[in-house]
Amino acid sequence: MSKFDDLQAFVAVVEAGSFTAAADRLDIAKSAVSRRVSALEERLGVQLLRRTTRRLNMTDTGESFYAHSARILADLEEAEAAVAQEHGELRGKLRVALPLSFGVRHMSEPIADFSRLHPRVSFDLDLNDRRIDLLAEGVDLAIRIGRLADSTLIARRLFEAHTVLCASPDYLEARGLPQTPDDLLHHDCLVYSNLPDPGRWVCTDRNGERHRVDVTPTMTASSGDFLCAAATAGLGVALQPTFIAGDAISRGELQPVLTNYAWPVTPAYAIYPPTRHLSYRVREFIDFLADKFSGTPYWDRDCAESPSTV
Repeated sequence: MSKFDDLQAFVAVVEAGSFTAAADRLDIAKSAVSRRVSALEERLGVQLLRRTTRRLNMTDTGESFYAHSARILADLEEAEAAVAQEHGELRGKLRVALPLSFGVRHMSEPIADFSRLHPRVSFDLDLNDRRIDLLAEGVDLAIRIGRLADSTLIARRLFEAHTVLCASPDYLEARGLPQTPDDLLHHDCLVYSNLPDPGRWVCTDRNGERHRVDVTPTMTASSGDFLCAAATAGLGVALQPTFIAGDAISRGELQPVLTNYAWPVTPAYAIYPPTRHLSYRVREFIDFLADKFSGTPYWDRDCAESPSTV
């Protein structure tokens, strides 16, 4: 074992929060991680980690040593990347966390384009709507749609995610077109459950007055794609991000309603942990996405050009 391996194991344990998670990140056995950290402590003659059955904490010396170690590993990675870039290529793995629906619908093409430009960059993608700990899980960057509650993250805004109230033409023909937000109290509402207050729909009229409607859901689901399919099938009215509903709207399968009201707009960011150096490949990928999504996103253009069917 080399000093580098020992250092890498120690940093992985701290960032992942356990020996098991560190072993998964390094793709080695848990026992090997433990041996490397023990060898490092023995060589230094100090205890870096306090191990209990439930928790893993750094000693004061361990905290100081971790800061130096993480910087050394990041500097080494950056130096290797700089040499590669001097020869006109990026290389290495990009670990990216993506929201499930947005990732499936809108990230495969940008990633394919970036891969063609930089064929020696590989991707490790986590498509999930859960809020992950980027540092603990070794993620280089994530796409996050919504307000950033964690102010420690460094973020670059990519686009604005608009929402649209919509239903199928068949549903609207049978139940009538809502004229005001309060009319939604008499409609079947399909509600996305992964929100702090999912049953409260908020909009703003042209005079700037806010309207809050506490709808009674006939269906709740944690998948925006499922709710979009349910709305297309005529099961009710859904408040959907345009990046999900745009395709169905452009095909005439869904019809926007109450379009004279402004529905929520949330920013979408590329985020990364502040304790990491922003590597060349991460920086290039963020710049690439910012350029790709600049201006009006194509799914919003599709919604604006959708046919009126009701």
